[in-house]
Amino acid sequence: MTDYGHDLLFGSFITPTAAAPERVVALTQASEAAGLDLATFQDHPYQSSFLDTWTLLSYVAARTTTIRLAPNVANVPLRPPAVLARAAASLDLLSGGRVELGLGAGGFWDAIEAMGGTRLTAGESVVALEEAIEVIRGIWDTSTRDRLVAGGAHHHLDGAKRGPAPAHGIGLWVGAYKPRMLRLTGRRADGWLPSLAYLSGLEDLTAGNAVIDEAATAAGRDPRAVRRLLNIGGRLTAQRSDRLLVGPPQQWAEQLAAITLEHGVSAYILAGDDPTAFALLGQEIAPAVRELVAAERA
Repeated sequence: MTDYGHDLLFGSFITPTAAAPERVVALTQASEAAGLDLATFQDHPYQSSFLDTWTLLSYVAARTTTIRLAPNVANVPLRPPAVLARAAASLDLLSGGRVELGLGAGGFWDAIEAMGGTRLTAGESVVALEEAIEVIRGIWDTSTRDRLVAGGAHHHLDGAKRGPAPAHGIGLWVGAYKPRMLRLTGRRADGWLPSLAYLSGLEDLTAGNAVIDEAATAAGRDPRAVRRLLNIGGRLTAQRSDRLLVGPPQQWAEQLAAITLEHGVSAYILAGDDPTAFALLGQEIAPAVRELVAAERA
């Protein structure tokens, strides 16, 4: 069993559909009304049927008051990290500390290259993302006036101005699946953010946690410094089943609590664009999961 002891978060994963922008905003507001902690949006700048994610985040920040907002995950090959750092810090200041930052190394390289990005190999993309994290943290570090030199071959700063600092410590959550990215997450990130649909099973969480924990320890970090998040999907039904996340709210609560206690996941982000499911997650499932986990921890 691996429980890292983090507070539990619950959120929505909303499709940024350009054809129905007001529905996207309404789903974000419904997430907030349901008591969810997070509203997140995929970031595919090459996808013409989607709203630009950063523009969307800025707009919904002004149309909400409490819910935290994040790209899930930002497409770093098409978003220069120094500019992304300033944008995230600025929106965090404007929203009262409600921004988190998911980061992705890129994957759809034909589309990225078509948009003017540079095609990278798998190994190069890991190096580039680690450089991006260094750049972002350097921009945010206003504790010093030292000349900012950061990054490397793919993202390089040489004397850039620091700041602004965000209103709170923005979490850097990395979408990772393979060993090199998992090791990077352990060394440098604040969170691991995979999608359940891309895992072969819950055993992948166990294996991923082991790689992250080993890398964190080798880097002199406490493995508990890395929050474990999970994008989830499923089907809410009246009848219980033996399938994962196919059943009534109480079954979902029991299964999510077990994943927290056995695999260390402390944030669940529900995809599906269904306001009814978001309401059930926030008002029934989340309180029950918190109660079950608190009882076990006690």
